[in-house]
Amino acid sequence: MKAFNISEIVLTKYLFFTGKGGVGKTSLACATAIGLADAGKKILLISTDPASNLQDIFNQSLNGNCVQIPEVQGLTVVNLDPEEAAGVYKESVVGPFRGKLPVSVIQNMEEQLSGSCTVEIAAFNEFSDFITDPEKYKQYDHIIFDTAPTGHALRMLQLPSAWSTFISESTHGASCLGQLSGLEQRKEIYKQAVLTLADEKETNLILVSRPEVSPLLEAARSSSELQALGIKNQILVINAILQDVDQQDDVSVQLFNQQKEVLLHIPDSLTKYPAFTIPLRSYNLSNIDDIRRMLHEDVLVHANTEYKPLNQELTKEDLIDDLYRSGKRVVFVMGKGGVGKTTLAATIAIGLAKRGAKVHLTTTDPANHLDYDVATGSGISLSRINEAKVLEQYKNEVRAKVVGTISAFDMEYIEEDLRSPCTQEIAVFKAFAQIVEKADQETVVIDTAPTGHTLLLLDATESYHREVQRTQGDSSEAVRNLLPRLRNPQETEVVIVTLPEATPVFEAERLQKDLQRAGIHNKWWVVNACFSMIETRNPMLREKAMHELIWIEKVKELSNNHAALIRWNK
Repeated sequence: MKAFNISEIVLTKYLFFTGKGGVGKTSLACATAIGLADAGKKILLISTDPASNLQDIFNQSLNGNCVQIPEVQGLTVVNLDPEEAAGVYKESVVGPFRGKLPVSVIQNMEEQLSGSCTVEIAAFNEFSDFITDPEKYKQYDHIIFDTAPTGHALRMLQLPSAWSTFISESTHGASCLGQLSGLEQRKEIYKQAVLTLADEKETNLILVSRPEVSPLLEAARSSSELQALGIKNQILVINAILQDVDQQDDVSVQLFNQQKEVLLHIPDSLTKYPAFTIPLRSYNLSNIDDIRRMLHEDVLVHANTEYKPLNQELTKEDLIDDLYRSGKRVVFVMGKGGVGKTTLAATIAIGLAKRGAKVHLTTTDPANHLDYDVATGSGISLSRINEAKVLEQYKNEVRAKVVGTISAFDMEYIEEDLRSPCTQEIAVFKAFAQIVEKADQETVVIDTAPTGHTLLLLDATESYHREVQRTQGDSSEAVRNLLPRLRNPQETEVVIVTLPEATPVFEAERLQKDLQRAGIHNKWWVVNACFSMIETRNPMLREKAMHELIWIEKVKELSNNHAALIRWNK
């Protein structure tokens, strides 16, 4: 594979960077934007990531308007907030009917416009203006998007009846089509946006990954899903490749061999695309100067500084001891994708079981990569939300409720509604509530999905609760008990996992604030994969270790010194 060099790659007008959280897609999008601007191009950089850290990188406030970056001539940045856009979109649909329709009808409309589907549609609604605007097409040489639209959102927009009137009295359950009401006038704009995404002469979709199994599997899933929708103009970029190996240094040899093994087994679906690499950098990509260097060089600022591995303070054993002593019944493990939530969830479950707790370990992560082998023989009960299975169960419930009571036309509409991606999310939510209910008899440890998806799932609990009541009468006890249980600090603990790097820490800090606004308690943090806790001779890895210290101190501050550190391990 060749090095990613923007001067040697034919880049299209529109560039979309996507990938699992934590792989460096924002850094790479910014590095590409700055590099092209430095080469004299006019660049528009747009983020649609709800956890974007563009304002941290550029050290200034950013919003949905075009902001020129003084330090980078020719670069304009837009930072879209999908959740804010969802609120504006929701009011644009509901607002005209306030005072004209009964309050119960208005509440029904608001409930149908709640949840993650509306956020995704609002995000697409926002950036479709940029991808179809002829003036911006002329004004900029390249328009770069940090985070491409998901296959979920694109499938939603392709549902034929999404553009017809939503059933006035929906009695079968909440799904996507209500979220699309009011967008009829934008049908042609959306159609043009989707066509542009699939146009290989206009658009490149850049799949960003790391030389690790989980991010590459995620890239393969995204690639296949988008390819099925006609978006085949893809490029693979693998970030953070260790290049300098000291054969006398066990750590660098282990890391190099680990990466080499992973790269030998790249998923077949990705091998058909052009592939490029970017070296592992020792510094945090958290400001313009470092981002500017990302594609070119490493700088060893601490080359002559005496290096001593960080002494371990609080450990994961201290965390597990506290969870056990406090009698927590629901333990969420949350954080940005790729920070090690899955392994930590299994470690916590095993640790609690060894201390005498009855434990149930589960995942709500759509990526479904919980390693259940680690819990074999530990006495832990295990589960995973099988999305296909719970989806079919939910569909059958809906069909059974309405069969024989509605017209054939409405039944066809409902069948299409059930094919929408939001139906799957509702089915998963119901399964999620049932799993948390197990806390009545045992401690439930939950390996959650990446941050944005998890928060949307938790934020949706009240709207789904009301929707279930509206459409099916009384909600289940599991749904009724869910929010009070999550908000009870005596019963629930959220363990926030991060890495000793700028982006994961900034995102984890935002996660903590979002949880606080939702009334959900958090005490413990875990800083995973610390190079600063290991002995190494490799100058680049030592430099990386030194750069970690400021972020470890930041986490200690955010956690009120309840931060467990875990050393990097192969």
